[in-house]
Amino acid sequence: MGLLAVGTPLEWSEAKKVASHVREWGIEQLLAIWNNAKGKERDMLLWGDEIEYLVVAYDDDKRTVKLSLRQADILEALATDKELLKQGGGVPDLARGSVKVGKTAPVFHPEFGRFMLEATPGEPWGIGFKDLLDVEPDMKWRRKIAKEHMEAREYPITLTTFPRLGNKNSLTPDYPISGPKLRSQFLPDEIANPHIRFPTLAANIRSRRGKKVELNVPVFVDSKTQQPFQDPTVDFEMHNWPEDDDVRKGAAKENCIYMDAMAFGMGSCCLQITFQAKNILEGRKMYDQLSPLGPILLALTAATPIYKGFLADTDVRWNQISRAVDDRTPEELGEKPLKNDRWRIPKSRYASNSTYISQDPRLRPEYLDPNLIVDEALKARLVEGGMDDLLATHFAHLFIRDPIVVFAEDLQELDLNKADHFENLQSTNWQHMRFKPPPIGSDIGWRVEVRPMEIQITDFENAAFSVFVVLITRAILSFDLNFYLPIARTTENMETAHARDAVLEKKFYFRKDPLPRRAGRTNGSAPGSAAGTPLPSRPATPVGSVEDEYELMSVNDIINGSSSPGGFPGLIPLVESYLDSVNVDVETRCELARYLALIRGRANGKLWTAAKWIRHFVREHEEYGQDSVVSESMTYDLVKAVERMTEMEGRDGFGREMLGGSRIDS
Repeated sequence: MGLLAVGTPLEWSEAKKVASHVREWGIEQLLAIWNNAKGKERDMLLWGDEIEYLVVAYDDDKRTVKLSLRQADILEALATDKELLKQGGGVPDLARGSVKVGKTAPVFHPEFGRFMLEATPGEPWGIGFKDLLDVEPDMKWRRKIAKEHMEAREYPITLTTFPRLGNKNSLTPDYPISGPKLRSQFLPDEIANPHIRFPTLAANIRSRRGKKVELNVPVFVDSKTQQPFQDPTVDFEMHNWPEDDDVRKGAAKENCIYMDAMAFGMGSCCLQITFQAKNILEGRKMYDQLSPLGPILLALTAATPIYKGFLADTDVRWNQISRAVDDRTPEELGEKPLKNDRWRIPKSRYASNSTYISQDPRLRPEYLDPNLIVDEALKARLVEGGMDDLLATHFAHLFIRDPIVVFAEDLQELDLNKADHFENLQSTNWQHMRFKPPPIGSDIGWRVEVRPMEIQITDFENAAFSVFVVLITRAILSFDLNFYLPIARTTENMETAHARDAVLEKKFYFRKDPLPRRAGRTNGSAPGSAAGTPLPSRPATPVGSVEDEYELMSVNDIINGSSSPGGFPGLIPLVESYLDSVNVDVETRCELARYLALIRGRANGKLWTAAKWIRHFVREHEEYGQDSVVSESMTYDLVKAVERMTEMEGRDGFGREMLGGSRIDS
């Protein structure tokens, strides 16, 4: 969730006039942060996870389930629970957009959709193994607390999207369609969080773009799917707003599920992990080395095969969110010659990374994005202020965007003790990794946020992927691993991850050899390599063709290791080598093995992704007509099945395809 400021928002016609002003002030605030915090050292190695829930409401008599728009009531109930507040003496802080219910109790936040809740641990996790084993119980506790503050008919599920969002009878309470902010054919304005930031964000993206956002997801063509498929929910005759002409001008594509509002993307749930590094150098290294792993994590966590009541021919949410907040004009999209805008921009502001930032001698210029757009004037100001060229390039790239939500009160004077203008741009660049400077006036250090993963159905799965990513970071730092890949290849990999069953059916570009070459060691002392070969005294300057450093690999090879001689060692074997190096006790190792077994099974196909399981559930449903349609009653049965899996986690044998029985066969 982005910055929740309070004030008088400017409509886009006015915000556009002050965009340069906000960017320039944002750069000055960034420089103040940089000069104050660039030397921070020995910060604690901490991390945290973010879980997002959809709140659903059942009507068991009618066999229907809808999204409940009672986010505010639920947050209020959490904030006023005196018994809960006693658990550590936490104080509610609704003004800042969150409810902290205790020193160690979870923190609940609002999200874009009024049907969403976000929950984080009350305190950051450490990297000790006790903390890793506490993550899953804490996630279960969060869900229990959330459920206890809902109505009896409601439940907090962790699906990425509600299967029929945007189709009829999907919300409770219901509201008239096509309000002045979203101007959607399918959703009311009331679906968005009422905080002024959210409707303003949606309206200004639409205004800047010059038309509504367009989300066209290829429909899954089954044996009786209408051909060619034309989304039957689209009303080509609607005339409430000028934007209703979009569909008559071709916005709704043939053989696609069509959606037209920010809520279809930002109403999706994900699993995010944020790490605090010991200093800026370590943070920059983690940012770079985790970036190529993003598409692999996306494919492994695939969980989004349904939109608006139709089976889709994709498995993940990423591109749909990207399109839902894409504010690029026709000129920036390359549809018209540049006249009023400054440049053509290749990606949405929600996209895969376009920069590397580490001062690592292994970073070759050939890895950098050849199509990177940078605001050279702002970059020059950052360099003049003392920032190195690489990091200045990163931020000057983020600042090619316009601030979408500008509050009039923030324009009165520049306050270098605040970060509002910087965060205005930083928080609305939603890339698959985010590098986060320390907040002003806090003890928090330099952080890296891992953003590509889809939310999983069970707390066990979400804990498994959280712990897995933490262990990967420990292996990267302990073994000085090198996953550098040309950014253009990571961009391609993100597209590949969208394919149906990509985790098994597709291959991804990945670096062949991540292992270090250090003085005084042999290859035998590095994880996963042959013994006895002397190593050079220092990392050699990379030579040879960059294309020879990587190849197409299956997810199984990337996760579990290649069976070919000299092949990729595998992320899990590297993690296991790290665990061996720190002498983990047997009991802890067994607990961690359950999580690694889930990841291993996803990669080798023994265990299904949520996307595959959901698709199979629908296609095997007795009411399914092999026509790609997911009806109200089918959605009811599906969500009930998701709740059952959430509560039982396979202990009753249900969902064994995903979880391997009683959680997982370890």
